[in-house]
Amino acid sequence: MTTQPIPADVESYFGGLTPEKRAVVRPVFDALCESVPEGYELVMGWGMPGWVIPLETYPNTYNKQPLAYVGLAAQKNYNSLYLTGLYSDPEADAAFRAEWAATGRTLNMGKSCLRFKKLDDVDLDIVRRTVASVPVERFLEIYERVRPRS
Repeated sequence: MTTQPIPADVESYFGGLTPEKRAVVRPVFDALCESVPEGYELVMGWGMPGWVIPLETYPNTYNKQPLAYVGLAAQKNYNSLYLTGLYSDPEADAAFRAEWAATGRTLNMGKSCLRFKKLDDVDLDIVRRTVASVPVERFLEIYERVRPRS
């Protein structure tokens, strides 16, 4: 098995995708760019583009890594949108799932990972609203409530 090099930056990440894969993932990325509240930082982390709370803002993390808020990855057989703002907030998660169900689209989602193959599988308006709805302060309140204690 050959390991792919991790791209140094977001544009290199998208440049390394096939045109077909890029046509599906890039519009989701662009919707995220429009929606992520101030205070989150776009990084290449865990091999994918995503937004985090920088360590300068919140250094007290359980693993000494920035807190991941949203990530987007093009996988071999599907794409993943990581909405970690929903993971520890049962009310927000339930509201997201109910709003998604009302669209008639199938929701292929684990605890925070929305999996999709085609752009039509994603409701970008719901994604935009969901991502925009969690300012850094709210994300940190939730994290503080549920974080692992040593």
